Amino acid sequence: MKNGVYSILKARFLIDDDSIKNWRFIVFLIILAIIMIANTQRFEQKVFKIAELTNQVKELRSEFVDRRSELMKLKMESTVSEKMVEKQIFPSPVPPIKIKVKKVAEKSFFQKIWQ
Repeated sequence: MKNGVYSILKARFLIDDDSIKNWRFIVFLIILAIIMIANTQRFEQKVFKIAELTNQVKELRSEFVDRRSELMKLKMESTVSEKMVEKQIFPSPVPPIKIKVKKVAEKSFFQKIWQ
């Protein structure tokens, strides 16, 4: 047992005659570790990007609500009339009248012939 631990500490398994097998396995483990680290890095980048986009969506949604309320305020009749008074345009004292246009029915070909 003492000799086995001593040979591991001296890393004799890396310099023996059949050490090529050990080196292949070690290189395989190193490549696997690098792939896992790269995969974790890409995952974290995507998580940060999702968090950033979520914050951006929240900001844009709140800006949309602000703009919509501002638009509703600007569309109110009182606001429009105030803006028009500044330009010397006053509201009419007479309420609007609905105009109805009657459509003249065209006579068919036979009705035109019989007249």
